[in-house]
Amino acid sequence: MTAPTDREPLAANPVGRTRRIHPAWWVAAVAFLALLAAAGFRAAPGALMVPLHEEFDWSTTVMSLAVSVNLLLYGLTAPFAAALMDRFGIRQVVAVALTLVALGAGGSVLMTASWQLLVFWGVLIGLGTGSMALAFAATVANRWFERRRGLVMGILTAGSATGQLIFLPPVAQIAESTGWRAASLLVAAVALAAVPIVWLVLRDRPEDRGVLPYGADPATYVTPARPTGNAARRALEGLAFASRHRSFWALAIAFAICGATTNGLIGIHFIPSAHDHGMATTTAAALLAVVGIFDIVGTVASGWLTDKFDPRILLVAYYGFRGVGLVLLPSLLADVVHPSMVLFVVIYGLDWVATVPPTAALCREIFGDRGTIVFGWVFAAHQLGAAAAALGAGVIRDTFGTYTYAWWGGAALCIIAAVLSIAVRRRPAPHTTSDAADPVAEGAR
Repeated sequence: MTAPTDREPLAANPVGRTRRIHPAWWVAAVAFLALLAAAGFRAAPGALMVPLHEEFDWSTTVMSLAVSVNLLLYGLTAPFAAALMDRFGIRQVVAVALTLVALGAGGSVLMTASWQLLVFWGVLIGLGTGSMALAFAATVANRWFERRRGLVMGILTAGSATGQLIFLPPVAQIAESTGWRAASLLVAAVALAAVPIVWLVLRDRPEDRGVLPYGADPATYVTPARPTGNAARRALEGLAFASRHRSFWALAIAFAICGATTNGLIGIHFIPSAHDHGMATTTAAALLAVVGIFDIVGTVASGWLTDKFDPRILLVAYYGFRGVGLVLLPSLLADVVHPSMVLFVVIYGLDWVATVPPTAALCREIFGDRGTIVFGWVFAAHQLGAAAAALGAGVIRDTFGTYTYAWWGGAALCIIAAVLSIAVRRRPAPHTTSDAADPVAEGAR
């Protein structure tokens, strides 16, 4: 991640000396690293479902249920984690979250029964990864940056895709050659290794480094008051406020469909589906890694585009391309990789989480100071959709012996998401400006 070398004026740097690299970029770099480390498990289930089935004879439905619990907690934890970061600090929450991921991944090697899969994969890793979900990225972008927020949000969002790119091939290879337990321990080790870096470098707010946010005007910028009170209450009040506005529901339902058609369908079931067609697990894992490569490009580009164009138009385009890809996928799967499959992987990769920067921008534009926590709830909807799709696709596979109907159902949902996106009203919600006592996420200012 390349940090711009803009010199900050002395007025923006109370410690009295210039810095070649603004501290905001170091915070963003460490946040990227933390998101990358937490993404290790995001790559694991698809690569480990086949070896777990072969060793324990667990059904696709049972394993999909564990992943659904993980995705559900991943989403529902996000808005509360955003509020906890406001109350107790970013690095404390992130350090605990990475430790939970390590405990879940490492503890899974001791499993002997399917209910234990729910505990390790579902509960522990779900809570850990949920505490470092995209609400974390939004918190960093909103607190530390006045300019280039869309670009930073795109880069941080790409952190999970980069994790998929880095971890998926070795996880699949180790699971096939050495065993799934060694692959799980790799994920645990990476998560633990990131904890001391987070603790040493990450800081909560620009004033902790004696600077203003990147791009802030010293003549007009006012440091927001730090929130006090119960974090859970702030998160719930943010939901209560947002739920009174139709734009929230349009964004939430569309983002739920985004989760269903990425993490829930392709992320979890692409490798098992390719295996059904005779493709080697390592080959299918490599294809998903290529999705990760192009996801980085697509998400960063989407962040740049979000700073320049109507986010709603971008969302319509993204969901449209995704729907076309899902319609064609059943005819592209085979025992070998054809050029048409490579084209699918490239297009789907560019589109994978390109929806995040425009969705986050709309939350900030419409809900103002409450934007970060509202985005946390919109992201919770994303994971609800992913959880439902992960379980539903597993049931479809066990019932019909094929994933085809799951892919086609996802394509139909993409049409709905496109319609909802263009219907979002960009007018700011009433009474979004709050004073210091208002129980909302001040980090969105």
